[in-house]
Amino acid sequence: MGVNMSLGTTMSSQPMSAKATDVPTKSMVSIAKRQRLQDIFFHRLTQSLSLLVLAALLAIIVSLFVYAWPTFHKFGVQFIWRVEWDIINEEFGAAIAIVGTLASAGIALLIAVPLAFGIALFLTETCPVWLRRPLGTAVELLAAVPSIIYGMFGLFVFAPLFADYFQMPVQKLLGSMPLVGFLFGGSTNGFGILAAGIVLAFMVLPFVAAVMRDVFEIVPPILRESAYGLGCTTWEVVRRVVLPYTQKGVIGGVMLGLGRALGETMAVTFVIGNANRMPTSLFSPGTSIASTLANEFGEAADFHLSTLFALGFLLFVITFVVLSAAKILMLRAEKAKGL
Repeated sequence: MGVNMSLGTTMSSQPMSAKATDVPTKSMVSIAKRQRLQDIFFHRLTQSLSLLVLAALLAIIVSLFVYAWPTFHKFGVQFIWRVEWDIINEEFGAAIAIVGTLASAGIALLIAVPLAFGIALFLTETCPVWLRRPLGTAVELLAAVPSIIYGMFGLFVFAPLFADYFQMPVQKLLGSMPLVGFLFGGSTNGFGILAAGIVLAFMVLPFVAAVMRDVFEIVPPILRESAYGLGCTTWEVVRRVVLPYTQKGVIGGVMLGLGRALGETMAVTFVIGNANRMPTSLFSPGTSIASTLANEFGEAADFHLSTLFALGFLLFVITFVVLSAAKILMLRAEKAKGL
């Protein structure tokens, strides 16, 4: 009888244990299904947001091209190198604005990149600890200053000083020299391509310096310490260790500054001179694509408006080409190193 009771107990306990194991199994399956649905939803959401960015970019390109089509249809590719800008007779060309844009941005980079490189190296390599934080904060604050402030500074403070203490003395000293004298001809009123480039350098400098500083700080300390342990000087550590390790980030910082310089509007508008003629010297007034858009967009109509959209489309293409070239250079550098 005891055997029968034990057998009955065993037999009755088997379905109970099966039910007990079924409950957590069903719960786990339900949780797994819910997690999978959440993953699918999250994946679709992020994918949709990414496609939304691409769609917005494509919409900008298409809209610019559609509005610019009358200009491209009339002038064709010649619009890029035409120098006319006659609103009355509707004869337009982009060469003057393109030259002004590239010249001012190039001058800005020539001035800002070496200074930013020195600032970043000082902050990460030789700056005293007590000075590193306030100086780095000052650089970041300069990057946050609105461009209109730089433009007002350039117009009311920089331009008069630039005319009296740089343009006039340099023109007297170098203006009559062969080969280089033509670079310093023209008016000495404080405005022009060089003035716009210098003001742009003030704007680009904190951006590039902040990026370079952040990039230099990611170098592992053991690499620096090993180089110093081998007897390397600070410059040798920078040249042999820091720069090769951070090459991609440095190029990215320079391209960030170039993109800012190419598209800058207000600061350039205040000091470039806004003259629709080809600059013949560094002191000559000129114009840029962004300043032309800012000055004429409010009063443009019909074909003139289409021309301004064509300038905007060309600015987009120039920026895209510059950034693509920088990306290709970085890929080639990585390939050469076997990365």
